[in-house]
Amino acid sequence: MTRNTATRSAAAADPVPAGVVRVACIQTTATPDMAGGLDRIDEAVGRAAAGGAALAMLPEMSAMLAPGPEQRAAAVIEDDHPAVGRFAAIARHHGIWLHCGSLAVATGDAEDDRRANRTLVFDGQGRIAARYDKIHLFDVGDLADGQSYRESDRYRPGGRAVVIDTPAGRMGLSICYDLRFPALYQALATAGATIIAIPSAFTVPTGRAHWHALIRARAIECGAWVMAPAQTGEHYPGRRTYGHSLIVDPWGRVVAEAADETGETVIFADIDPAAVTDARAKVPSLSNRRDFLAP
Repeated sequence: MTRNTATRSAAAADPVPAGVVRVACIQTTATPDMAGGLDRIDEAVGRAAAGGAALAMLPEMSAMLAPGPEQRAAAVIEDDHPAVGRFAAIARHHGIWLHCGSLAVATGDAEDDRRANRTLVFDGQGRIAARYDKIHLFDVGDLADGQSYRESDRYRPGGRAVVIDTPAGRMGLSICYDLRFPALYQALATAGATIIAIPSAFTVPTGRAHWHALIRARAIECGAWVMAPAQTGEHYPGRRTYGHSLIVDPWGRVVAEAADETGETVIFADIDPAAVTDARAKVPSLSNRRDFLAP
């Protein structure tokens, strides 16, 4: 992990300064073994809580990453999903707010059997404080190798942006590919979000090309903290992710980074609400924004 103390990074051994809230991003390597993954998450959340974090965040599909049919079979309805109960117990046991990153869940819709890519946020007593279904789905065709990829064949998009109150401030929710749609983040910031959650599972090529630039851009344009925990390493044959979980301050500075592409780890930062006020006062783009007629 790299740290820059000038921008309020933190380590587990550091005391939490007055006036700030410590948060943690947990970088994972999810596999088809959900039970084993949840055990490792429990241990990592324990480290986050012991390090003084009031809120811990996991990556997209944090509990399990498996080939399509296996992932789909495990994506049962929320009330029956084994990861949901386990996440609630983890948050309650460690007394910490837990953002699960996301899970694949069945919706129970008899007319549309696609799954939802869903964020659940648990409070320190294990109660679900918020839900968010990923809005933007990655559909692409006519690639150079003749292949196509349609996330919307397996998942149905959400239709509602979500902002919630957490111990670290008002948090706007998003998931991975949402990152490429800045209008969503402007809406979250306009609705009062001072922290943006972007749990992700970026591929290695797109991660190397775009990850840091896009995360920093969302922080800068919103004048908000960004927490972006990421999947890393090899999940099963043919599936690798980039890692480099990030916490970025409202001026766009990387405060904490899991610099190793292939390691499960926990990174910390101290969230200072004054940094949001300062950044938005220096560059008031949210209040200067104007409606316009499209060409």
